[in-house]
Amino acid sequence: MTSPTTASRTHSQTLQQRAERLFPGGVNSPVRAFRAVGGNPPFVESGQGAYLVDADGNRYIDYFGSWGPMILGHAFPPAVEAIQRAAARSASFGASTAAEADLAERIVACYPAIEKLRFVSSGTEATMSAIRLARAATGRNIIVKFEGCYHGHSDGLLVKAGSGVATFGIPGSAGVPDVVAHLTLALPYNDLVAVESAFAAHPGQIAAIILEPVVGNAGCLLPADGYLDGLRRITSREGALLIADEVMTGFRVALGGAVERYSMEPDLITLGKIVGGGLPVGVFGGRREWMDLLAPLGPVYQAGTLSGNPLAMAAGIATIQYLQDHAMEVYPRLEATSKAVADGFAAEAARAGIPVTTNRVGAMWTWFFNPGPVKDYDDAAKSDMAAFGRFHRAMMAQGVWLPPSQFEAAFLSTAHGLEEITATVEAARMAFEKVADN
Repeated sequence: MTSPTTASRTHSQTLQQRAERLFPGGVNSPVRAFRAVGGNPPFVESGQGAYLVDADGNRYIDYFGSWGPMILGHAFPPAVEAIQRAAARSASFGASTAAEADLAERIVACYPAIEKLRFVSSGTEATMSAIRLARAATGRNIIVKFEGCYHGHSDGLLVKAGSGVATFGIPGSAGVPDVVAHLTLALPYNDLVAVESAFAAHPGQIAAIILEPVVGNAGCLLPADGYLDGLRRITSREGALLIADEVMTGFRVALGGAVERYSMEPDLITLGKIVGGGLPVGVFGGRREWMDLLAPLGPVYQAGTLSGNPLAMAAGIATIQYLQDHAMEVYPRLEATSKAVADGFAAEAARAGIPVTTNRVGAMWTWFFNPGPVKDYDDAAKSDMAAFGRFHRAMMAQGVWLPPSQFEAAFLSTAHGLEEITATVEAARMAFEKVADN
């Protein structure tokens, strides 16, 4: 095993060149290309606990955790064993299994607002399906979302969508018809006056509000006091549904996600990532009266051959069961570890004279290269992207792999401990010194 400070990424570069002949940009998801931070992206060979190892044998402390799901660390033994047992019985059936209800019961126990649910294969499918359901339930067409919130790449939601779209400076996406985009109103996050104005301008036409209760795709943005309650009050008054997109925050910021942490009362909830223990899965669910509109009971069609895939169900059951059984230990530990890392970074930034704002909720956070405060997408967009890129490259050289975009939240796992905290803060000290020298 070699250190990134001394080793090359020769094999990763060779793999990247091969990939560029086969995939657009050499990647199957844009942010992996490192275009926002510069440098050559490593190709991962394996992961264990808090660490990733690349194709050249370089070892990194991982702070993106497959973009959230690896809350118990890579190759969590109970999940690995559960996947192996399930795979021995076949990787897919296209028919119902008891494991689907086993996992669903665990989800409902953590999310009382979910009376019924459907499994799908991704967060994009979950949000897309929830919006179709909301439109059917209300007989209305317009959706309200918030600038910087990313709800997957379905056409109607790629409007001021943050994350990869913000990273590449794309205002929306080519290929999305204007007639579809016009059915989505993108408003500033944390601004209830803008929401009131939207409903006043479109009386009886707005089907739902969808939001990340804690934004993770414009960097980590926290809801202002009273904001989520205000959205509930407005939607209830106007006959619209409130959809909480917890694909990222679900089971991470609390056992019951942001809905539990902020005492939120949504009509529909979408989940993903942690629910599948690292395997592809999504969930949308909510009150029985809405969910029973789905076929075969009702007129809203939604289907998927791989929905409820047995491998994803097995990994999800192993992961959620552990979180339920050890919640009193897991969540305080995640909170303490993430606070130590975030505070350590902030101290090193201050020592180096680099203006950085830290936004953190539980075990997800972002360091904005911005004096702050950062409360919405416009604030996040004022960050010094060039400085973030230099910092990211310096951290990679010290063996710390951060999300390769200023507009992505960082995550850690229960596998991160004192050794990783100490190494990370020391790496930050050296990285901030390099940024200050430029």
